[in-house]
Amino acid sequence: MEKEVFTLCFMCSVRCPIKVIVKDGQVKWIEGNPHVPGMDGSLCPRGAAGIALLYDNERVKSPMIRVGERGGGHWRKASWDEALDYVGGKLKGVIDKYGGHSVVLGERTQLATHVSKTFLKAIKSPNHFTHDALCKGSVNTACRSLFGYTDAQMSMDYKNCKQIVLYGRNIFEAIAVKEVNNLMDALENGAKMTYIDPRVTKTATKSQRYWMIRPGTDLALNYALIHVILRDRFYDDAYVDRWVVGLSELQEFVGEYTPEWAEKETGIAAHEIETLAQEISQDAPHVIFHFGYRGANHTNEIYMRRSIMILNALLGSMEAKGGFFIKKGPGEEGGKPARKLTEQKFPSIGVPRFDKVGTPDFPLPDPAHGVGQMLPFAILNKDPYPVKALIAYRFDPLMSINDTNFTKKALKELDLIVTIDINYSDIAWYSDVILPESTYLERTDCVQQANGLKPQMFLRQQVVPPRYDTREGAIILKQVGERIGIGDYFPYESMEDLVKWQLEGTGFTREDFNAKGSVAYGSKKIFWDRADGIKFKTPSGKIEFKSSLLEDAGFESFPEYEPMPSPPEGQFRLSTGRNALHTHVSTQNNPYLNEICSENVLWINDKKAAVLGIKNGDMVEVFSEHGTGVIKAYVTNLIHPESVFMLHGFGHEAESATRSYNKGVNDAALMKNVSDMIGGSPALHETFVTVKPV
Repeated sequence: MEKEVFTLCFMCSVRCPIKVIVKDGQVKWIEGNPHVPGMDGSLCPRGAAGIALLYDNERVKSPMIRVGERGGGHWRKASWDEALDYVGGKLKGVIDKYGGHSVVLGERTQLATHVSKTFLKAIKSPNHFTHDALCKGSVNTACRSLFGYTDAQMSMDYKNCKQIVLYGRNIFEAIAVKEVNNLMDALENGAKMTYIDPRVTKTATKSQRYWMIRPGTDLALNYALIHVILRDRFYDDAYVDRWVVGLSELQEFVGEYTPEWAEKETGIAAHEIETLAQEISQDAPHVIFHFGYRGANHTNEIYMRRSIMILNALLGSMEAKGGFFIKKGPGEEGGKPARKLTEQKFPSIGVPRFDKVGTPDFPLPDPAHGVGQMLPFAILNKDPYPVKALIAYRFDPLMSINDTNFTKKALKELDLIVTIDINYSDIAWYSDVILPESTYLERTDCVQQANGLKPQMFLRQQVVPPRYDTREGAIILKQVGERIGIGDYFPYESMEDLVKWQLEGTGFTREDFNAKGSVAYGSKKIFWDRADGIKFKTPSGKIEFKSSLLEDAGFESFPEYEPMPSPPEGQFRLSTGRNALHTHVSTQNNPYLNEICSENVLWINDKKAAVLGIKNGDMVEVFSEHGTGVIKAYVTNLIHPESVFMLHGFGHEAESATRSYNKGVNDAALMKNVSDMIGGSPALHETFVTVKPV
């Protein structure tokens, strides 16, 4: 018997709507949901590999309790009752001795995140953080400083844009299927794409203009673009007059940052900077200077991301067709969103977060996501208090937080490490207990509130029963909670119960999702009136070039540019990124994806390689003061001479993940743990490395 199930992919965090074909209880096919405009039945390689994830015999198949040393790889199988009792007992001991705030939960943001936050609130811990902060914390802060909205509350109308500028946003390899399809439609209809990156990526090859910028100098380029747009009055005068605060201060500030000045810093010719500013202004407001997804490169990241958004504002692209828009919620259609467990009343929490976000020490990052890379510092320094337990929910601090050896040192100080995951991640391998989660094809999940031009809700629906002794994450947290006395905060027995509870008051039922996998609050796209109807959430109600968020915290809105240093002789600036085949650190052991891309290589400029005596395919040692590794060299003229590059997510240490074990190099083991201390992102491209033949 064959059936179709509409659900949501979870091979990455995008959550593309999908259609799954099931025959005789087996998943036979996955494709994009044809009912969703922009999907058109298409899917990326990771989405197609969801079948391999489901049937992978190297998944965690039952609860596991460690025996022997952490990281030693010695486990014993346990029943759910034994594992949950073990975790509950250990956790209660930590809470009784140190307080609930000694418990930290870090996760990759997901549909059950409100359950995770409820768990911590119930034990009086403020210490929830997400991978979002490690990826784009400074983008979040920059957006709030200008618009009052986070980056997640904004999006782009790719399909109707006429010009798009991407700063290392390798959109055709870090694939979100719907946005890529829409951008391809725009390019086929004559839109132009400018791509700026020290490395030639797949996205660069599809652009009409590619600039191999000197690493880390994007802010200098943007100051010069702003200079030209203001000097030549290319900006949207009426729009800026109505919606912008701080134009005169910006004009005075950028006066000295000419294209000729920027050419010396970036390596991009002054006349080319002039040409881009002129060309793109002619297509305004249907233009997108993309603010990026991963905004975690340098210690000045917030200002680089602000400069991108200032360019959009000058050209009037906010709330414009083919530009940026603020996502609209169900309230715009007179509806109500799905309920969340975090709406309950909780005991007050009288201590700061472990990362000090929201205090005078770290005032601006978003506490909804925290600053995860501060975790090892907080543990080792016992500042602001002892941290003694970590729950890692589909998040791996050993590969996602820079300086792996430093993180390992910190984890040794914890009394309890629990991992909720599908695979043997490195943190799972280092944990005391692994609580295995069912894959996204094996579980119904919490409701997705999908705000946008047309507010909707989607539902991840169970496609097949769990193959192994696994459970849904929201059920696991509830059952741990029951063992430490907070069960009343989880008013459900099953995921069906939780979904039904979430939908109360929305006007929709569980059955409404069966036909297409989603429900819509309205039928028309909602753009606000650009003349007088845009609802910015800043104190002024306008776009704040001169930012009250920054200035009130004692930071400048327009800091003087500090030249980006070149690496010392014989060294390179290490950069990292993704390709279309892998999601961060989670898919390297997937049978399908591993066969195509089983390890990373080190991109190195051909002229620099020749000086070092390195030929293409040679094994080389790459090392910094924080770590070392041996990796295959990819010698090419497609990368800037100051930079070397490797894919993120390789060099796994979990031996039970045999396909990915010890393949390639873990970039986090080489990088120093430093951050943008205003915006909150880690600075992933601030490490210099030495490369030599093996």
